[in-house]
Amino acid sequence: MAKGTISVQTENIFPIIKQFLYSDQEIFLRELVSNATDATQKLKTLHSKGEAKGSLGETKIEILLDKEAKTLTIRDRGIGMNEDEVMKYLNQVAFSSAQEFLDKYKDDASVIGHFGLGFYSAFMVADRVVVQTKSYRKDDPAVQWSCDGSPEYELDTIDKSERGTDIILHISEDGAEYLEEARIQTLLDKYCKFLPIEIQFGTKTEYESVGEGDDAETKETEVDNIINNPNPLWKKKPNELSDDDYRAFYKELYPYAPDPLFWIHLNIDYPFNLTGVLYFPKLNNSMEVQKNKIQLYSNQVYVTDDVKEIVPEFLMLLHGVIDSPDIPLNVSRSYLQADTNVKKITNYITKKVGDKLNDLFKKDREEFTDKWDDIGVFVKYGMLSEEKFNERVMKSALLKNTEGKFYTIEEWKEAVKANQTDKHDKIICIYANNKDESHAYIKSATDYGYQVLLLDHVIDNHFMQHLEHKAGDLTFVRVDSDTVDKLVQTDEEKESVLSDKEQEKVKTLFTETLGEKQVVELRPLSPTDHPVVITKPEFMRRMKEMQMMQGMDMSMLPDSHNVIVNTNHPLIATKLLKMKSAEKKSEFTQYLYMLAKLNQKMLTGEEMSDFISKSLGFLEGK
Repeated sequence: MAKGTISVQTENIFPIIKQFLYSDQEIFLRELVSNATDATQKLKTLHSKGEAKGSLGETKIEILLDKEAKTLTIRDRGIGMNEDEVMKYLNQVAFSSAQEFLDKYKDDASVIGHFGLGFYSAFMVADRVVVQTKSYRKDDPAVQWSCDGSPEYELDTIDKSERGTDIILHISEDGAEYLEEARIQTLLDKYCKFLPIEIQFGTKTEYESVGEGDDAETKETEVDNIINNPNPLWKKKPNELSDDDYRAFYKELYPYAPDPLFWIHLNIDYPFNLTGVLYFPKLNNSMEVQKNKIQLYSNQVYVTDDVKEIVPEFLMLLHGVIDSPDIPLNVSRSYLQADTNVKKITNYITKKVGDKLNDLFKKDREEFTDKWDDIGVFVKYGMLSEEKFNERVMKSALLKNTEGKFYTIEEWKEAVKANQTDKHDKIICIYANNKDESHAYIKSATDYGYQVLLLDHVIDNHFMQHLEHKAGDLTFVRVDSDTVDKLVQTDEEKESVLSDKEQEKVKTLFTETLGEKQVVELRPLSPTDHPVVITKPEFMRRMKEMQMMQGMDMSMLPDSHNVIVNTNHPLIATKLLKMKSAEKKSEFTQYLYMLAKLNQKMLTGEEMSDFISKSLGFLEGK
């Protein structure tokens, strides 16, 4: 038996490993299984070149759990090691000093791999690590290396007939959770799901129906529990895959999610290597939190699902997989921020997504339109977030009117400019953000021959301002805006059926009833419009909604609105002015105002109760 000291210039490296890698403790299994995968891949390469003689035989990796013995074993049948290789690879940790390590990586939560520490991550969960290994070279004897977490190790020759390596972890009390089958299964699913070598963890029962009808029986078969897919879809060529293949892989990634809308297969080898598949999920016209839905791999080894340094923020709404060997396995945020390849990857993905949207629009506009309600949020978010993406998809972005018809931005301008251009040559885009609640206003505008857009998502406030800035000749006003009210008048409707004196009486009635501070305007609208309409200044309303989105205090901004009295409506022109009682006139004026507030969803609490009481009184003839 040989004994020695691990070559490292520090009194004891293991407390440092445990202290500074503790937050990523579970990563030990990824490191050890990845090493086993590398060893197996190397053997396959040597065998293909004729340097490893004989049959390749079994190559799967096994994970063995012995709760009673408190051991977890990672077994491969890969290239193995002889004594000299064990001395070289296990006994030399490339550290100049512990202090340098601490100074350089004290703020980095994920430092395994910076100095080839993958194997030594085992000591985060084990009191003792035993390595039993036999080289693929048949004449080299098998050896066993063991270490208890101190710099001392033991090395001895053992009997082992099978090629490959067993790494046996004697789990510490602190790591007791890693003796639970469910915990190991979870980690394997997370970190090893797509490694290129089959990985077995125990067995599982499969059920098969044998026979037919009443004679049918269920047959139970115990089979190997292979936890990974060694040949994931993103490693295949797109021309070999069907739509069903892409959907099936999506279900593999997200078992309970509805089918994706469409997808992008990424495949580039210059100026960096990158493969993957990104899916457009159904967003259901919301911006629900979609974080951690894109998984980053390095040569099929799981790295992270926090990809905000690689994927532009607006693309975080996508789902899928990105695999790049140019990104190190033990990636840190500081590395990603500094690496030039990451910026190239970001630009590439943005371009591919924009191109995919444009291709869909050009090839099948009907299908693209059918999916717009699901992808529109994503596209608008991207246009707001990324200038290059905005330029790329501006011609494909769609607007929808309240009748469900879709237009590109240029098509919309052409459709409405003749009828909805103001004196400043600005095209007035009238919109509603709730079709049902704004029904009366929409009807009034469409009766005049105007078109109304439906912009009903929280992002649309920003998107309108974005288009106003980028297009230059567009102005958006909500259908209940005072601007719209002035727009939707023709020369024929500008004359009131009331005389100047009668109009003065009406204005006095409303001013006295509603108070001097309330802005009251008389306008000769159509007799079919409402008798009293409440409009809100577009600028103040937008400002308030923006501040609400940012969680700011709204109490500083007044709930500004104007009261428009339609002097051509019979209830104003005939009924109100013919009332004898001043009290009745005041009550009627107040009631018409409350009707207008009800139409704007501004009637609540005590005012709503009073309104219902008055309505019941009218019905009873009081």
